[in-house]
Amino acid sequence: MSFRLVMALAALLGAGPIAAQTPAPEAPAAAPAAAPAGALKPGDAQTGQAKSAVCAACHGLDGNAPSSQYPKLAGQHESYIARQLGLFKSQKRQNPVMLGFVATLSPQDMRDLGAYFAGKTALPGVADAKLVARGEALYRGGDKDAQVPACMACHGPDGRGNPGAGYPALAGQYADYVAQKLKDWRDGKTWGDDDRARIMPSVVKGMSDADIAALASYIEGLHNAGAESRTAAK
Repeated sequence: MSFRLVMALAALLGAGPIAAQTPAPEAPAAAPAAAPAGALKPGDAQTGQAKSAVCAACHGLDGNAPSSQYPKLAGQHESYIARQLGLFKSQKRQNPVMLGFVATLSPQDMRDLGAYFAGKTALPGVADAKLVARGEALYRGGDKDAQVPACMACHGPDGRGNPGAGYPALAGQYADYVAQKLKDWRDGKTWGDDDRARIMPSVVKGMSDADIAALASYIEGLHNAGAESRTAAK
């Protein structure tokens, strides 16, 4: 058989160049998606400490405020502190003093500050012995007639709160500060415009001034069982 006939038969049978039968190389795997620009990271306590100097005058270097007109921040949850700072900046929580301090804070700054104060320990307070019984009854059992639920349902039996649900730690907080906030909520003030903001105004609407004073005093004296007891008459 001549060479020309062999080539003609090959063409009829569809034989092609060897290279055409070689599988194409697989495409390289796609690179992992990059994190969104500006994504928030968990708060960094060391970075937060460097940013906390302006907070010290009112809230103390370690978050234990020197005056009862300001809240203790020590031991408060990072997420709760960051949320409140955001509410101040958006003016959904009104406070002209805080507005000036938070004006330049970024969301990451707020988390860093939250992480710093969350790592501190709140100093235990002292409850008024004359108010303990009523305050404890309200905190642990509520008041059915006044439609006041038990505080510990959200804030825990030891007042440490629930960071996942957004409920703050209360144990050791100044009675003066707690009482003023409870009265504010009873008078219709809110901190924000979401469902969470409406919880406390509905909780305290049936509370009397006397019950608010008793509950606030009990909260100030509340602390972990392992801490040195300082609950005594004022």
